[in-house]
Amino acid sequence: MAPDDRKRWSQRVTETSNALDLEPGVFTWDDPRRIALSLQRSAESSGRRKAGPFRSAMSMLNFYINRAGSQLSESRRACLEAAKDELRALYGRPRRRPPP
Repeated sequence: MAPDDRKRWSQRVTETSNALDLEPGVFTWDDPRRIALSLQRSAESSGRRKAGPFRSAMSMLNFYINRAGSQLSESRRACLEAAKDELRALYGRPRRRPPP
């Protein structure tokens, strides 16, 4: 792998995931519900995912948040964290408890 390829591997995974076909720019949207609905549609329509739709969608969202790391602004991180709560609600999963 060339040095540039190693630096951008997570971007390539996000754009060309074999598990989910994501809508372009889904992680840049400002509406957490819209992000969650898009991830839900992608996960449920995918025949290539290895886990259930909820787990696949949440996994992709967590992957993006973790790879962006300190590059995410506080407002962007808050929006994506809210999208996680929306995704949980869409699948009838309990909300996570805030840290003590």
